[in-house]
Amino acid sequence: MSLRPFILGLAASFGLAWLLVVIVPFIMMRNLGPITLTKETDGAAGIFYPKRSGRIVNGAKVYAENGCYLCHTQVARPTYAGNDMYRADLAGLARDPERGDTRRETNAYDFEGETFAQIGLTRMGPDLANVARRFEAAVAAKGGGGDPAAMFYAHLYDPRRNPETRKSTCPSYRFLFTRREIKGQPSNEALPFGGDATSELLPSPDAKALVSYLLAMKKDQPVPAALNFAPPEPKAAAR
Repeated sequence: MSLRPFILGLAASFGLAWLLVVIVPFIMMRNLGPITLTKETDGAAGIFYPKRSGRIVNGAKVYAENGCYLCHTQVARPTYAGNDMYRADLAGLARDPERGDTRRETNAYDFEGETFAQIGLTRMGPDLANVARRFEAAVAAKGGGGDPAAMFYAHLYDPRRNPETRKSTCPSYRFLFTRREIKGQPSNEALPFGGDATSELLPSPDAKALVSYLLAMKKDQPVPAALNFAPPEPKAAAR
């Protein structure tokens, strides 16, 4: 075989794979259309719209600028690609007090409102797809005496302050907080530690945007049957 056919064949082989794996999915997912619900498969009629609340755009920008995606993923992989559905509350809550088992795989609609899907590179740290749900569950387990946002702020400032995360490899993001002199009443946004009688630690606008974004990590809402790639197996009939 001469060099020219070899080069052309090589280019065609890699080009076709690149086209099918990168370009076609990009075109299909960049403009996702609404999904029509049917009573037969979804139990309701209408249009499915993913719901997310929080400072998604600004928070995602801070998340990317600080390299959070290098150590954290935001995806519950399909069963054929991993075992995420059965990791402790990664894909949702196994025992949600109101909805029961909310675990499901991630889909493209879970990144609605973001310019780039923050899928992540590695899981050096825990997956964050449903981290807000886990923090809410942790607060509820303590009798409701707490605030998920305050937990996020404390972790960002000092990831190893909590005895349960003493071995965390997460870097401290203290530069996202500012020290301010107390004038009058202390701020209700101040961290419960790090301050003194004359000063307090406050989250910066970037810290607030990032925490608002993390509080939106509740990717376990019900999805149409067309997006539910791992529906629960029907229970065996009682004998």
